[in-house]
Formats: sequence, C-alpha cells, structure tokens
Amino acid sequence: MPSRRQERVARVIRESVSDSIRNHISDPRMNGLVSVTEVDISPNLRKADVFLTILSPDDKARRRTFAAIEHATRHIQTRLGKKMTSKYCPRLEFHEDEKFKKTLDVLNLIDETAKEYREKDEEETEEE
Repeated sequence: MPSRRQERVARVIRESVSDSIRNHISDPRMNGLVSVTEVDISPNLRKADVFLTILSPDDKARRRTFAAIEHATRHIQTRLGKKMTSKYCPRLEFHEDEKFKKTLDVLNLIDETAKEYREKDEEETEEE
C-alpha cells in the first residue's frame, strides 16, 4: 500500500503529465484523446510508472500517439521537475493501460451477445 507521500507525489505527476500532454506537446503524430489512468511510484520516489489510455481511431494512430509521448518524455520530465518540491524528480516510464482496452473488448462481447439473443427472440416470436 502506497504511503501518503507516494500518493501526493503520484497526484502531482498525474496532473503535470496530463497538462504536458494536453497543452505542451505539439507533435503531428498525436491523434486522439490521452488520459493518465494510473501512476505507480517506487517507495524511494525515484521512478514512476505512468499508465496511459489512448482513445484513437485505430491501432496505428494509437501506436503513433504513444510513440510521440515517449519521444517527448524528456520534455514532460523537465516540466514535472519544475513542479516538484522534493529533492529528486522521479524518472518517468510510460506504459499503455491495457485494462481499459480489455474492458472495452468485454463490453463489445456483451453487446454482441445481447444482440444475438434479441435477434433469436424476434425470430421465435415471428414463428409463433
């Protein structure tokens, strides 16, 4: 369980990274909506894993957006360093959040199954 200090630092990182991605990266590869879903910070506050959800038209656009963010890591890191009040600024490592994608896949499967049941019920109703 993270300490209060880890939680505070994670909140600052989440806000700073979100702001940097939204307002300070002007890369033409950026396409879609990017959300910082989670920040896991090491107990010594030296490393932070930043999980991103990228909503884009297709996988290719999502990969390009993620590549643009990784390319801008030093810029994002510098902006974060200016907001940090601690002695050290955590080294950021970006990851795509797979939980959101899996959730969407499950919801799509549920929708497809519900549609099949509705169609089957309609066919049975017509036969009667």
